[in-house]
Amino acid sequence: MKKTALITAALLSAFATSAIAAPTSYAIDPSHTFASFEYTHLGFSKQRSRFNDTTGTITLDQKAKTGTADIAISVTSVDTGSKAFDGHLVSDGWFDAANYPSIFFKSNNFKFKGDKPTEVIGELTVHGITKPVTLKVTHFQCAMHPMKQKEACGANAVTHIKRSEFGLGKYAPNVSDEVELSIAVEAVKE
Repeated sequence: MKKTALITAALLSAFATSAIAAPTSYAIDPSHTFASFEYTHLGFSKQRSRFNDTTGTITLDQKAKTGTADIAISVTSVDTGSKAFDGHLVSDGWFDAANYPSIFFKSNNFKFKGDKPTEVIGELTVHGITKPVTLKVTHFQCAMHPMKQKEACGANAVTHIKRSEFGLGKYAPNVSDEVELSIAVEAVKE
């Protein structure tokens, strides 16, 4: 009887511990995380460019359905495919990287469906101006990373902003004011 009581107590303790999920912190993998932006150029085409340097931390508690994100994107890492245009975008007439070297996204409001986030609601700071945005999560997966042998999570998310709201409205509407922002992110458990 004593042995059965001890086993029952151990099982109940293990179940109680597993039911109380702790938030897990993930460091962004900068070699597999890219923020990109797409806009219409003079009505001719949609142009897509990206930023090559993204850092930060994401915290998830899938059981409690909570999360946080603290992401920084280096403005000087903009990559349009043209070094001349990259230089133009980081100048004081556009992103003004000398005064605003980073773009920030911060959130502590994740919406879930089941154990997967569907929206990340937060604040985007570009060119020193902060506005609320909602990132729609279009893909999400957590699993053991086969090479790093650590738990990792990845996601794709998208939102739309008006660049004029961030002080970057030059040449609108010929160059579209609405910009689609996409992020492909992979992060590894710390």
